[in-house]
Amino acid sequence: MARIRSVTGQRITALTEGWTMAPCAPGGEESGERFPAPVPGTAAQALQAAGLWSAEAPAALHDRDVLYRTRLYGHGPRILRFHGLATIAEVRLDGERILTSDSMFLAHEVPVMLDGEAELAIRFHALYPVLAAKKGRARWRPKLAEPAALRFVRTTLLGHMPGWCPPIHAVGPYRPVELVEQTGPFRVLAADLRSSYDGRDGRLSLRLTVEGASPGMAAGMVGSVEVVGRVAPLVFDGIDAFRADMTLPGIEPWWPHTHGEPVLHSVAARIGGVTVDLGRVGFRSIDVDRGPDGNGFALLVNGERVFCRGGCWVPVDLIGLPAGRAAYEPELRRMREAGANMVRVGGTMLYEGDAFFELCDELGILVWQDAMLANFDYPTDPAFLESLRAEIAQLLDRSQASPSLAVLCGGSEMEQQAAMLGLPRASWTQPALTAVIEETAARLRPDLVRVANSPSGGALPFVADAGVTHYYGVGAYMRPLEDARRAGVHFAAECLAFSNLPEGGQTGVPALHHPRWKEGVPRDPGASWDFEDVREHYLEALYAVDPRRLRHEDPDRYLRLSRAVTGEVMQAVFDEWRRAGSGSAGGLVWQWRDLRPGAGWGVVAADGTPKPAWHALKRAFRPQRVILTDEGVNGLAVHLVNDGPRPVEAVLRLTAWRDGTVPVLKAERPVTLPARGAVRLAAAELSDRFFDTTYTYRFGPIPHDVVTAQLLSAERGMERIDDAHYFPMGRSLPRVDPGLTAVVGRQEDQWELRLSTKRFACSVHVEDERFQAEEAWFHLPPGAERVVRLLPRQGCRPGDVAEIAGFGVTDGTAPAGGWLPDGEVHALNAQAPVRYRGNA
Repeated sequence: MARIRSVTGQRITALTEGWTMAPCAPGGEESGERFPAPVPGTAAQALQAAGLWSAEAPAALHDRDVLYRTRLYGHGPRILRFHGLATIAEVRLDGERILTSDSMFLAHEVPVMLDGEAELAIRFHALYPVLAAKKGRARWRPKLAEPAALRFVRTTLLGHMPGWCPPIHAVGPYRPVELVEQTGPFRVLAADLRSSYDGRDGRLSLRLTVEGASPGMAAGMVGSVEVVGRVAPLVFDGIDAFRADMTLPGIEPWWPHTHGEPVLHSVAARIGGVTVDLGRVGFRSIDVDRGPDGNGFALLVNGERVFCRGGCWVPVDLIGLPAGRAAYEPELRRMREAGANMVRVGGTMLYEGDAFFELCDELGILVWQDAMLANFDYPTDPAFLESLRAEIAQLLDRSQASPSLAVLCGGSEMEQQAAMLGLPRASWTQPALTAVIEETAARLRPDLVRVANSPSGGALPFVADAGVTHYYGVGAYMRPLEDARRAGVHFAAECLAFSNLPEGGQTGVPALHHPRWKEGVPRDPGASWDFEDVREHYLEALYAVDPRRLRHEDPDRYLRLSRAVTGEVMQAVFDEWRRAGSGSAGGLVWQWRDLRPGAGWGVVAADGTPKPAWHALKRAFRPQRVILTDEGVNGLAVHLVNDGPRPVEAVLRLTAWRDGTVPVLKAERPVTLPARGAVRLAAAELSDRFFDTTYTYRFGPIPHDVVTAQLLSAERGMERIDDAHYFPMGRSLPRVDPGLTAVVGRQEDQWELRLSTKRFACSVHVEDERFQAEEAWFHLPPGAERVVRLLPRQGCRPGDVAEIAGFGVTDGTAPAGGWLPDGEVHALNAQAPVRYRGNA
């Protein structure tokens, strides 16, 4: 059933105040001090605030019970709502047990009677003793998570995955606890709200279940539902509910933001004097195109093929596990800013809160949602299956009106794990789990695309050229960049895991081979290598350096190249998948954000700062994109991609540079980028003479070292839309003085840098202690000026109190307008950086 935002006569009180928390021995009485505890929140969060627990050296929390207490006040009947209790919980009201829960993923409602003041107590039982008592032999034992008995319990794998996830245990009321009072004429029990779109018209169906509904009650009551100013009657169905169906001709549909506008429409229902706020709904259709051979996987939104790109989500705070809008919004907006149009919540994580789906609806970000199942051979007893059925139903109920939810997947790497460990084909699937998820989705959200498991669909579950894959050919398996095409990837639900370096000074740990640095570098359990080794493989391949020697002799150079290389690889792979004629329909990077400081998988650092790889993805994800690919003896191909809903009139300019400064080939032509389409041109078509752009034929010395394609808007005065660069002899350009200049300017209250160069500059980036560049790690050809906005770093907002040396400030306050830019502009092929300073 859809989430009901508010109902006339219903008062919801969030129980956030007065909570205390105390650890105690398993099954024992409370002893020792009580600590103030945030609710919603976790035991780790409360203990950290008391100075008794540290994320740097997290103590285990599953070996003890944790007892939460607060006081309730009121008279009469109430409903207690528990939106999430991690994990084995027992709830008592004035000593009387009112609830037991053995799933972190289930919400509960408990009717209670209050008579003044009462004590509410929640005991979270130690998980380790519970796991030790679980018996049963699995068909396989994965290395991903430990202990193996976790497969019996409905809890997150976060905190149990050594090698990449810190051992921070989820214990406590991590989702809201609420007290509900009903004072209206009747209680609305549930709302079944469904929307659809046929390419022109929308349809809305609503069924409101009302407590005590009867023909006598319904007689004389007028009901209606309103959406986009149109009203339809709500009619009693003769059983227990009021129902309405309406058609909305020419309704504006919901789109992912890369392909249109994510239009939402408010829905409200009225029965008698009661108003029911049902939030907002979007009208869209979601289908999957499996191609002529049935092996493909491409999402169709409103009938249009969408190339899905984005990343795999991790909680923004592993300690407190917050689920409010304030926690989600900065990161989801950062995803949209990067051009991502899909986020995957994987089976090793946890179900995110309602605000997550609301924001994805607003921002136009599709959601791929896994069931919280991963890697294990799970039990199939009735109790386990019923618990799974309930958690999927609750997830789909509360997100029923969400147009962003597009894919429901049965979990992560269960089929892959069984196959890779050598089990017979008949053992790869877990049909009982699949049936539960399929049946529940068919009943509650038949509009969703359903995937049995990720990866799945081929002769082996993990092959790339059929169904859904987890692609690490380029990445962990250290295949050449050409493998991104050779593998024939249809859809990568995760891909391209690298040890991505943060910006300089943003690692939060000592650099390079310090033990704390290595703690932040992810590795697979049992592997003799880590993902820093993977990054260094591509560093050597792309930049022709010996990473180990460079790390010893010139660590600054090593770090700069290391920051650049993973973004260059990711951009090259996504360009391959997005080019005209590609059979690929999507890729989601593993992972979007780091779980802890350091050079982790995330393209965003644990503190929310974008890494250099994020900037590369922002270029690769642009809705309008120019791409260059080496087609061997066929020369250089130019691909023009436009995801937008209307054609784009542009000019394509192609230039080949000798020594990064002399144009030895210049060609230009007007082009039209078709709406939601892609076209391919041969670079040879743009010139009236032969030029060996890819240096395939090798008639004498190579005449150029880089080719630049610029896409310029014919509708906006030749404004730059996008650019791409091809290096026929690799990215290892000689270090020179490129004549790079940086001029600080200001537009109203915004600082900016105006950058230009006399010679081709590679991976241009800004280093400033107080500002970060909105655009960074880009290539800059001569004659192409780039204006880059400077955004204040966290803690460096205008008006902050500080002492600024060298700017005539003596009273300890920032100059009028805030901090002044003071930093350097670097390029990988520059012998020295360029210094800049702003004027007060």
